[in-house]
Amino acid sequence: MDAELGTLAAQGATALIGLLVADSWVKTKDLARWVTRRRPGRGAGDELDSSREELDAARERGEEEPAANRVAAAWERRLLDILRSDPEAAEELRRLLSELMPGTSYDITFDARPAAGDAPPDHIPALTGTFSNRVAELDRMDALCDEPGRVSLAVLAGLPGVGKTAFACRWADKERDRFPDGLFYVDYAALRDESAVGAAMGADVSQALAAILKALLRSDEHVPATLAELTRQYVSHSRDRRILVLIDNVTLPAQVRPLIPSGPGSTVVVTSHSRLTELVAVDGAELIALKPLDKESGLTLLADQCGRETVAADPAAAGRLVDLCGGLPVALRIVATRLLTDDSLTPADLADELADEADRLDGMSLPGSTYSVSAVLGPSYRLLPPGPARMFRLLGWVPAGLFDTGVAAAAAGVDTRTARRLLRELAAASLLETERDGRYRMHDLVRLYARERAVEEESASEETALVERVATHYLVLVALADRALRRDRLRIADLSARLAGASDPFSAAAGPAPLTWLDAECAAILAVLRAAVRHGLHAVAWPLAEAFTALFLHHRYLGAWKESLELGAEAAGALAAAPDTPGERAAEAVAGEARLRSLLSRPLTDLGEYDRARTELERSVALAESTDRLLLRASVQEFLGRYLDRFDPPRAVETYRYSLDLNRRAGDRRGEALAAFFLGCALDARGDHATALATLTEARLDLLGLPEPDHRMAARVHLAIGLAQDHLGHTEEAVDALRTAAGTLREQNATHYEAEALLALLDIAERTGRHQESVRTWLTRVIEIYEASGTPGAEEVRRRLRDLS
Repeated sequence: MDAELGTLAAQGATALIGLLVADSWVKTKDLARWVTRRRPGRGAGDELDSSREELDAARERGEEEPAANRVAAAWERRLLDILRSDPEAAEELRRLLSELMPGTSYDITFDARPAAGDAPPDHIPALTGTFSNRVAELDRMDALCDEPGRVSLAVLAGLPGVGKTAFACRWADKERDRFPDGLFYVDYAALRDESAVGAAMGADVSQALAAILKALLRSDEHVPATLAELTRQYVSHSRDRRILVLIDNVTLPAQVRPLIPSGPGSTVVVTSHSRLTELVAVDGAELIALKPLDKESGLTLLADQCGRETVAADPAAAGRLVDLCGGLPVALRIVATRLLTDDSLTPADLADELADEADRLDGMSLPGSTYSVSAVLGPSYRLLPPGPARMFRLLGWVPAGLFDTGVAAAAAGVDTRTARRLLRELAAASLLETERDGRYRMHDLVRLYARERAVEEESASEETALVERVATHYLVLVALADRALRRDRLRIADLSARLAGASDPFSAAAGPAPLTWLDAECAAILAVLRAAVRHGLHAVAWPLAEAFTALFLHHRYLGAWKESLELGAEAAGALAAAPDTPGERAAEAVAGEARLRSLLSRPLTDLGEYDRARTELERSVALAESTDRLLLRASVQEFLGRYLDRFDPPRAVETYRYSLDLNRRAGDRRGEALAAFFLGCALDARGDHATALATLTEARLDLLGLPEPDHRMAARVHLAIGLAQDHLGHTEEAVDALRTAAGTLREQNATHYEAEALLALLDIAERTGRHQESVRTWLTRVIEIYEASGTPGAEEVRRRLRDLS
């Protein structure tokens, strides 16, 4: 009988839409009064007003049909609720509809169905735990099923353990009234041996279909044996029914199609690690990808599982646990169970235990049980063909969290075309996530599982070989980016052989901007550099650190710059000291160590680590003086002078003059101009402003007159000219120079020095009371720069901004 009531409700909703579209407002109000009388609460008139407004707005946008479908579905549900709760309502509604729209039949014919009191089948597993968030995804499911007159098909995809089955069961429980003729559940994992490679092909579709048909007919009789006959009977018997079929752990589209019912209003929900794109393309399925939980939802799940008081006692540690689990519900449940069952274990203790990646997966298992994150991920891995399975394992060793096709190709030792195909297969299996920029990300726990499989299945030497391939790949790209930014920069490592014949993406018309690429890849490059040093790949590591400095000359990420130079200097020193390093390569490594240690003095000084900066410079000078490289010795003296600017200005002037002489002897015009720049700054600091201004002006002209003009360094010199002008009392000339310098430095992405120019302008404004209209803008920009780079002093600038209010 419920199907007939559903038909009448659908007819009523259709009639209502017809009246609204035809502007038959009096007749529409009659129907609204009947609804209000039968189901008190929010006035049906108000809802009709809202429905009419929605239809009018949709008509103006040319979207009337989908809006009418949405409104009709909402009214159909409301009418069906009334009809189910009141036995007399059906006849009343039939008469009312006949009066409002004469000429249309609303007779109800009741067919033979199971006796009253025989409850429809409901095989959906009960939710045994809490359910968190997923509001947007639940709304998408509702919207999909609100479309009348069709069978809805949804594919829930996502990595193992993300909660696909729990989501499907939660939605089914919430919406069970939509399906008066039954809710059916099929788990293909229970119908196959998941321990066997390719076991999905043995999943028994006939067995699944027979089980649904028996439950639908409530009889074991007349259930045929062949899949073809089962399918025909299923189509026939589901035609006039509204049912839900939840199909769990699907691996192939062919496991779904025979189970799709024919009755309008029915829904099929499929869960799969794969995206089953064939169902989307051919069968019109809606793909709903479930992501790991966000921080707030993860904390809610953790609190519900192990007790709110446990989380409230140490919210910071609880937050660490959510991060370590990567928001993966299965991991959060295991962690919560460990806290719940071990009174001596605190969230902080467990977070400390899981912090070590080597122990994390072991810690995400239940003692005395086979239930673990690894066990949950295992079936998806075992279903992979050999090629994607090998790529999956090797990606577990890739140090970078985000990587592109080129990195994956280097990791696996294959060409990019093959790598792209393998990555697509892993993404389709939900073991990789594709980012908007085309790069890939592997969930931390999936990566650790991949690494676990690599350790078990790959040779002992493969990890080091992989890191060398990936580090070499990055070395070539970083070196090309460095050269695209500035060709005549001092470089120690001879990379001509490595770069010969290399494809240069930065020279292509549609290629990435070198600085933008370096910025985006910063975390990955640093991770690769760490891995290269850890594996003793010193010959690749120190040149990578040297080339990587190109980023930090523009963007002052002090922590990353410091670490990269420390790693590079360590690698260069180790290579130079190794007894099996050839003499020429050892000499180059000595020079490389000198260069890297002199560069290291800059982030150390900016971070206030002055004693360490001096130690690095002293070591750098000694190493450089042991070589015959005049430009290296000149550069090291320049860095020493910049340190002495702060602690011994007179000696700084002499040091810059020595650097200037070395550059002249080497015939390096750019090095000579740079030494003159720093000499001019030192003279200005010593009080010789006029000489400083003349020296700086000449240095700026020399930089702009190079075959490849150095606009970035010329802008830094212009900044210094502005300071010298200010010291001479030429305030407006100083402001003009500083404004121009700040603008050029911003264009050159030299934000650290842009901030210096803006601070100088702020000092002039504060001292003279001029240019107050620009002060807020300057302060805001300095804060942006300091926060982005982690530069100390951001809070002091924020205080100055607050004081303006």
